[in-house]
Amino acid sequence: MRDVLATVREWYASGERFALATVIDTFRSAPRQPGATMAVSADGVVVGSVSGGCVEGDVYAVAQEVIRSGVPVVRRYGISDDDVFAVGLTCGGVLDVLVEPVDRVSFAEFGAVAEAVGSGRPMAVATVVTAGERLGRRLVIGQPSSGSLGDPGLDDAVAEDALGMLGSGSTGIRRYGARGECDRTEVAVFVQALAPPPRMFVFGAIDFAAAVARVGKFLGYHVTVCDARGVFATRARFPEADEVVVDWPHRFLAGELDTVDSRTALCVLTHDPKFDVPLLELALRTDAGYVGAMGSRRTHEDRLVRLRAAGLTEGELARMSSPTGLDLGARTPEETAISIAAEIIARRSAASASPLSTTTGRIHGGTRPAALSGTAAR
Repeated sequence: MRDVLATVREWYASGERFALATVIDTFRSAPRQPGATMAVSADGVVVGSVSGGCVEGDVYAVAQEVIRSGVPVVRRYGISDDDVFAVGLTCGGVLDVLVEPVDRVSFAEFGAVAEAVGSGRPMAVATVVTAGERLGRRLVIGQPSSGSLGDPGLDDAVAEDALGMLGSGSTGIRRYGARGECDRTEVAVFVQALAPPPRMFVFGAIDFAAAVARVGKFLGYHVTVCDARGVFATRARFPEADEVVVDWPHRFLAGELDTVDSRTALCVLTHDPKFDVPLLELALRTDAGYVGAMGSRRTHEDRLVRLRAAGLTEGELARMSSPTGLDLGARTPEETAISIAAEIIARRSAASASPLSTTTGRIHGGTRPAALSGTAAR
């Protein structure tokens, strides 16, 4: 929702109904992940995307009907074996899309959700996506929570799961019994975790750091650049960063530990032992999903010796990506930033980082599609 929020907040404020289309589930090689959104205004303006162009035309038509009727629908899109020219995904994937009306009556909580997302407060929106009288029923989990999925037991079960999903930043479908029973599957609920952006900490105010900060922002991170040298750590040198901090890196990170989680990327670019060692000693004992350190092979070996002397175990040292980045032949700061970003993405998704032309099987992974009762296939 973040990529369309600025525009749809204006639509909502105007009081006119618009349609919000959201990818709620994907299978095989679907091009977008759950949570990808596309919005259509009453006068036909479109923002966002649900498939990168494959099915947007049909979603647009469905959205216009939803604006007229005020009734939400779920559509499934995929390749048809009988008609290869049917509206569908040329990549061979399958995706389910919820298209729902949004106005001050149908989604009274939208203003609060938009405000929370805009201010960086965590919020989750749970929506029933099983066909029937509950389709489109909504529960907002956050501060404050509001709405209902139609049963107090279901509300409680979904709210508990949604809080866990907010903690991990995950979005997807959960299945329950009609009253929230965890061992039943009659009711499918799409939970969109609108967690704050993941954090990227870039230590070392060098030209490579400026490029890493730019690519970090491009990938959706909240980027902080930190260096103890105030003459280098300036807003003018790092205009894309959300924060530029002058402090000793290890001291600053120690004060930010409550913001470090499995989505966090820590990029240590100082390659100076007096900064690196105390910083990495702390960083490798956090829950950060990526800890990368720049430097030559010789610098890496010296760094390992110093960190072992500081008491780090081999398991802790194994978490460090050093030298940081993938072997792309990068030389410039921009190329190096791309190689670091590529490694972060590969680490996050547990991918091989091999050229797709040398691999087989599904590009995006995924499972076989489960039936959503009443879902129309395309």
